[in-house]
Amino acid sequence: MGNRILIVEDEREIADLLAAYMERGGFEVTRATTVQDAIRQHAQTCPDLVLLDIGLPGGDGVQVLTTIRRRFDTPVIMVTAHDDEVTKLSSLRVGADDYVVKPFNPSEVVERARAVLRRAQGATHRRVLSVGKLVIELDAKIAFCLDALGRKDRLPLTPTEFEILAHMARQPRRAFSRAELLEAAAPDSEAYDRVVDSHLSKLRQKLTGAGCGAMIEPVRGVGYRLWPQ
Repeated sequence: MGNRILIVEDEREIADLLAAYMERGGFEVTRATTVQDAIRQHAQTCPDLVLLDIGLPGGDGVQVLTTIRRRFDTPVIMVTAHDDEVTKLSSLRVGADDYVVKPFNPSEVVERARAVLRRAQGATHRRVLSVGKLVIELDAKIAFCLDALGRKDRLPLTPTEFEILAHMARQPRRAFSRAELLEAAAPDSEAYDRVVDSHLSKLRQKLTGAGCGAMIEPVRGVGYRLWPQ
């Protein structure tokens, strides 16, 4: 079998149609019908791509997308009956890779899935995040600051500091809560949210010392954000 696809769709006929075409296209398919089921299936099966409906029992697809984006880079195609620009832009802003409106041509959805996977699999060879002078190599678990000549000054990060920085770098300028940063860096930790303040204080010192300046700034009433300089 080929790539694993998770289809999140509560309408049985649509889910059956998508599954049939995806399997005919050489994909291995798993299915979910609710928000919680989708989140659980994603964690258990680690799919290569998610086809995600917005209207779901127990919440909506954007909630599923947000949960996935907190810790994973899984490509996601939104499949929905909503054709308004606000819904489309909000999904793309949260991190959707593509957007298909019902009614759709299932063969087109298969081709879109292949296109998104090609882009994603091409990116896995790099697996590098760049924010201003900050460069993060995800697979190597190392981060650098670039000087004016493009030379790299490696940041001496702890594993927790690296995970926090990488999580923030995936969505620069976004304000993250302390709870979300703690969940991203140490999901099984029972530490209090405020422990993040200590990690962020050390991160800011290390970034400044390496020449990246004060890239991490506090957001009053929310938490922190990574701001490209």
